[in-house]
Amino acid sequence: MASGRRSTRLNGHNSTDGSPVIEATGGPKDPAEAVIGTIGQPSETKIADDRCPACTPETIAQLDDEVNEQWAMCGACKVWYHWRCAGEGVDLDTIDKWFCKTCLATDTTGKRAITFRAPARKSDRKRTTKNYANIEAGVNSDPKRFLNMMEGKEIKDDSFRRMEGSQVGLEWVEDNVNAMKEPIVIESPEGLGMNMPDENFTVDDVGLLVGEKNPIEVIDVASQTNASGWTVGQWVEYYNLEPHQRDKIFNVISLEISGTLLADRILPPRLVRELDWVENFWPSTRKGKGHTYPKVQLYCLMGVQGAWTDWHIDFAGSSVYYHIMHGSKVFYFIKPTAANLAAYERWSGTEIQYHTWLGDLVDEVVKVSLTAGNTMIIPTGWIHAVYTPEDTLVFGGNFLHSYNIPTQLKVRDIEIRTQVPKKFRFPMFTKLCWYVGDKYMKDLKSGIILSSKVLDSLSSLVDFLLLETRVLERGSVQAKKEAKEQIPHDRVKDGPAVARELSWRLRHASGNVSDDETTGVGHKRRRIRSSSPPKFRNFRPKGWDTVVQTQAEMNSRTLRVEKGEETEKWIEWDNYQESEAESPVEVSSRKNVITKVRRKAEGVVERERIERIVEVWTWKD
Repeated sequence: MASGRRSTRLNGHNSTDGSPVIEATGGPKDPAEAVIGTIGQPSETKIADDRCPACTPETIAQLDDEVNEQWAMCGACKVWYHWRCAGEGVDLDTIDKWFCKTCLATDTTGKRAITFRAPARKSDRKRTTKNYANIEAGVNSDPKRFLNMMEGKEIKDDSFRRMEGSQVGLEWVEDNVNAMKEPIVIESPEGLGMNMPDENFTVDDVGLLVGEKNPIEVIDVASQTNASGWTVGQWVEYYNLEPHQRDKIFNVISLEISGTLLADRILPPRLVRELDWVENFWPSTRKGKGHTYPKVQLYCLMGVQGAWTDWHIDFAGSSVYYHIMHGSKVFYFIKPTAANLAAYERWSGTEIQYHTWLGDLVDEVVKVSLTAGNTMIIPTGWIHAVYTPEDTLVFGGNFLHSYNIPTQLKVRDIEIRTQVPKKFRFPMFTKLCWYVGDKYMKDLKSGIILSSKVLDSLSSLVDFLLLETRVLERGSVQAKKEAKEQIPHDRVKDGPAVARELSWRLRHASGNVSDDETTGVGHKRRRIRSSSPPKFRNFRPKGWDTVVQTQAEMNSRTLRVEKGEETEKWIEWDNYQESEAESPVEVSSRKNVITKVRRKAEGVVERERIERIVEVWTWKD
């Protein structure tokens, strides 16, 4: 999805992921120096959980979850700071270049110095200003440079499936092997179970319903950086200009509308609501006004003619629904294979992203064109860029789900390795994973049967939660504290126990573990030797209430069967043919039956029957 809440710049430079982005980077004399911009942290992100090196108990107490916090990155060490912690009361909007105290103190070149911007004119009109930092860094200020970069490149037309809205449901996800593996296009919204405003809805209505005085994050397309100081009203005024009247190309890709009057008019597609982790696993009592939760489900995107959003993956590999109200969009896709993700990581983590077409580093690029009324669902991890050929209004949202957890975690690992600031990642990701793990553990415990697709995917979630558990038990004091803060204690009382019980129950549900518990009262009962599951602290699997082994049944018969020297012949049971010409063979057999029963929950009983047959074949001559 073309949105500012994803990992467009995974190295922290010029990022449009999650919230407003760095305004500019680079410098001609000292490559380590950088012009710093303002970062507004999403209100849903818990500021106290995202501390900066200058934080003190006093400043942490002042941080407000409901207020966009300003951030600044040191131009030398590239470390992010809360401006209220490091700015010493100076207005960040007046800063041109900024360095932290440590880097200023250790500077031996004498080139590092905090510089200020020239005073702005007192006018509400947005004026064109040269981005000197980008010019010095060699970044072209022409918004058409992205289109010029891909001229002559091989781009394939898509072969993605076009579906009717009524076909897009859970049954399709479960039964179709390619479901949620590649993008799909729904040309008409009928049958999708989705609510959108009527066709007369315009950007002016967005301004009225969201609030014209509210701040809005606007992207300067030429530099792919944040243009600070905009309000919704100013954006509506700019959007309504004729293309030739616009002095620069701007884009809005991260206007989250939860809690506004506009949100009441939007309902994501039925399938999205059925899959969405936030919708299904985050407690309903901890969502809505006054609560901090991942607000990523309702976005309004407004792009003008010529806008471009460069290559990115949506944060944490989240999937996307994307509906075009007016206008059109052109998507360029790269499949998230291991090789392509590795190429994307190299591209996004270095300066080559400013002058290299990512398509040259991957196997292929696929083009999809969408027009008004079209809806697209983009699955986990797909790398994409978006071009806007005409003024366009879009509604969409992000969602994590249980059918491709491995890729979601893989993208998150890329974000960590490339040092994407936490404010640009999926908000409260770890806490959401704990909610999901706890619910699936309880479902398995109560006997709910999960599909094989979900069971296979959940193994990656188990690995992630067990890794968090190891940090809780063996990490440093600070690491333990941070990991503990990520556990939602309203539902998860004992994180390690939940992770380990989920691990055991998932293996059991997948048929990858044999129980050896023999508690209860039974007849001729004995311990069944098997490979025991690991002994986990804080969790012990519930034993069988009753285990009964029946008396062995003995049997003997005589057959005429050819002697078989090859052991492979005897692997298939009852794979023999009798013949009077063959020597007689005496076959003796015994059968043992073990029956296990246990009560799993109120009104739920589980039982298991194991038959063991042993045969001995003895030829008489």
